[in-house]
Amino acid sequence: MYLLGYDIGSSSVKASLIEAETGKCVASDFFPKTEAPIITKRPGWAEQDPSMWLGNLRMATASVLASAREVSPKAIKAIGISYQMHGLVCVDRDMNVLRPSIIWCDSRAVPYGEKAFQALGEEYCLGHLLNSPGNFTAAKLAWVKENEPEVYRRIWKVMLPGDYIAMRLTDTVCTTVSGLSEGIFWDFEKNEPSAPLLAYFGFDETVLPLRKPTFGVQGTLTRKAAEALGLTEGIPVTYRAGDQPNNALSLNVFNPGEIASTAGTSGVVYGVIGGVAHDPLSRVNCFAHVNHTAEDPRLGVLLCINGTGILNAWMRRNVAPEGLSYAQMNEAAAQVPIGSDGISILPFGNGAERLLCNRDEGCSVHGLNFNRHSRNHLLRAAQEGIVFSFQYGIEIMEQMGLKVDKIHAGMANMFQSTVFRETLAGVSGATIELMNTDGAAGAAKGAGIGAGIYKNPQEAFSSLERLAVVNPANQSEYREAYERWKSYINQ
Repeated sequence: MYLLGYDIGSSSVKASLIEAETGKCVASDFFPKTEAPIITKRPGWAEQDPSMWLGNLRMATASVLASAREVSPKAIKAIGISYQMHGLVCVDRDMNVLRPSIIWCDSRAVPYGEKAFQALGEEYCLGHLLNSPGNFTAAKLAWVKENEPEVYRRIWKVMLPGDYIAMRLTDTVCTTVSGLSEGIFWDFEKNEPSAPLLAYFGFDETVLPLRKPTFGVQGTLTRKAAEALGLTEGIPVTYRAGDQPNNALSLNVFNPGEIASTAGTSGVVYGVIGGVAHDPLSRVNCFAHVNHTAEDPRLGVLLCINGTGILNAWMRRNVAPEGLSYAQMNEAAAQVPIGSDGISILPFGNGAERLLCNRDEGCSVHGLNFNRHSRNHLLRAAQEGIVFSFQYGIEIMEQMGLKVDKIHAGMANMFQSTVFRETLAGVSGATIELMNTDGAAGAAKGAGIGAGIYKNPQEAFSSLERLAVVNPANQSEYREAYERWKSYINQ
């Protein structure tokens, strides 16, 4: 018995085939092999053709099935979908796409979200929606309504990228509460779509798809889709979630106090809290987590930091000797003591940061002494500065009631550095567990939960391979370095 998971990203689409009994990945692949194109007709715009996602999904599926020739398509019992968050896909009554998808990193809708925040009021937006409408899906739809009225008049349903893929697989148009919350359509106080937001923008509620549970049958594979993919008609789609909630699921993060983190070009800290809450300064976003219910709330508090691995990459290009690998940079950084002998680096050189109230702080180096410090000091200070930005965000989450006990992460990107992960454990006081998993594999296991193949998440993730555990140590030294780093913010 097998489970198939898809991860619909903006750079590629990945498929993973999981053996349900063992939880092991038997085949995995992604397409395209170079980064998928993003249409940028104007500065700040970012669009993709949804049919491209479907084409890449077909190629990834074909590759996975070819790699696992011993697996009969009839043995695949459920499909799960993870997807890039906050995108807008518009379809007509024949389920035809009306325009390219406005994806997550498109910023054209910012003024529409800001005006809505002012008109609806801070108390309503933060108390009911838990976020400013910002640049999310609802604001993107408002841009289409004003700037492309001919397109808007033809819209039957709006959906997220994962909803679109599910529609193409099953001919069923539906979404989830988690999806509606990431689009800023969901009123957490009333546990229904936000009537004031819909009225403000002039949207009819019928434009929103039917709601179905995150875990459970959301449609079944049509004959046409099955033939195109080489699969069997009738396989149920039993799970879907945005990439960050799904990354948390992939890392077995379901309970209050647990955190999932990634540290690539940008960094994400995603913590789970057990009640409805918000940050009064809107420095983090709050969405319904995969296991959220009105009776037993589970919110994912999402912090995104633009200046993360991109700083380390800059150091490699401009500070490290030519040809030095990231592993060698990590070794060099480890030669320097905790606190980098007084150097602090603010890593915010990749644009405005939400955790700084959308201020563009820039990257800066503090405490550099020409007679004492070397290249290795800068390499360590860069990694510590990135970690300290994570801790700065974690403290915002703690103010919302999150008690940080454990941080889960994949053994990838910055988490491959001993300096990075020991600093994070030391400054946060949390135990870090590094796992061997990815989003597509997590989506497959989510499908197993939704299909009832697994009794609960604990069973689904009992086989999750733990690669390393980092316990907090030298906490006073890390905290001293962090407090010095923090003193340079707002100077």
